[in-house]
Amino acid sequence: MRFDIDSFRETADSLTRNRRRTILTGFGVFWGLFMLLFMIGGGQGLKGLLQENFGGFASNTIVLISSNTSKPYKGLPEGRYWNFTRTDIDRLKQMIPELDVVSPMISGWGNTVEYGEYSTSAAIKGISADYCKIEQPKLRYGRYINQTDINMQRKVCVIGRRIYQQLFPDGGDPCGKYIKSGDIYFQVVGVDMSSSNISINSNSSFSLMIPETLAATIYNRGNIVDIICLTAKGGIHTSVLEPRIRSIIARQHSFDPDDLEAMQILNTEEIFMIVDNLFRGLNFLIWLVGLGTLLAGCIGVSNIMMVTVKERTIEIGIRRAIGAMPGEILTQIITESVALTLAAGSAGIVFAVFLLNIFEKVSTDATFQISFNTAILAAALLAMLGALAGLAPALRAMAVKPVDAMRDE
Repeated sequence: MRFDIDSFRETADSLTRNRRRTILTGFGVFWGLFMLLFMIGGGQGLKGLLQENFGGFASNTIVLISSNTSKPYKGLPEGRYWNFTRTDIDRLKQMIPELDVVSPMISGWGNTVEYGEYSTSAAIKGISADYCKIEQPKLRYGRYINQTDINMQRKVCVIGRRIYQQLFPDGGDPCGKYIKSGDIYFQVVGVDMSSSNISINSNSSFSLMIPETLAATIYNRGNIVDIICLTAKGGIHTSVLEPRIRSIIARQHSFDPDDLEAMQILNTEEIFMIVDNLFRGLNFLIWLVGLGTLLAGCIGVSNIMMVTVKERTIEIGIRRAIGAMPGEILTQIITESVALTLAAGSAGIVFAVFLLNIFEKVSTDATFQISFNTAILAAALLAMLGALAGLAPALRAMAVKPVDAMRDE
């Protein structure tokens, strides 16, 4: 009877050890897959937040800004200031057919805008009808500035989100109503609700956009424009066009084409390329760390299965003695390995999705979530790694001979 109790205790202790090893191994797989999916979802969310800051802005935009020369040129002194003219716009369109949009801008700052008892500060931006291709608006009400407004110098405007909220706190459609800036009344024809943090001259939320021909008259600019915004046609890199643009403008305004300070060029294509490269590196790091953690968990599965095979040597030997085929033994061990990894991995997927959902609710501007295809791909990858993890223990189990198993007993 003493022998039976000791045998029972030994078996119970063995089962407890196996259970603990299985739980720890499963936790390793769970943690590996959780880390991989959580970092993928988190990376997508961070990318979404950054894209929200750049939202609606053309990624192939060139902004030209005139400045003081830093070099003497053809008898003209350094430090000379010059201005863009409408002739520059026509010249760029004619001489660089690769350009898609050539849009002038006239700006005014420090303006007070009033409607009834409400008032706020705003920056006035005189724009052309095709400026919407550079800084895409999100219109809640009305329309954008069109070519008829430009040709007829209509006193119409599109107001930004903050201006709308401060002048019309009760909400509703303000289109058709008149707001005052200085001595001029503008009829509201649209409300731009875009919240991009990248803009030209002034954030769109605080901007009052009017036809650029009207702005030229109001500010007495004549033929002068403050800024020229360009975009290239599809498939053309704006960086290739920069030298030609600088050469044309330099020849027109008599400054050295090598004088980089005479005309400042902001190329958003370079900014977006930096951001894209940043997220490519981040994605590579995510997959490297996630797969490394997952691989470590699967190595743990392989180790636990190896121990399991060693402890089940007698069982495997008896099965071989009564006619079990090697393929059956192989299938059993690999199936157990795959089942263990999938069970732990499924828990990791659920927990990652749950935690990402919490992040998504906290941050309403981005999607911290993984796609269904990503989850399926992760599960398939996990099953494959589970099968590979069980292959070595399965081959060892196949090599067990019934005679050796009986001798171990």
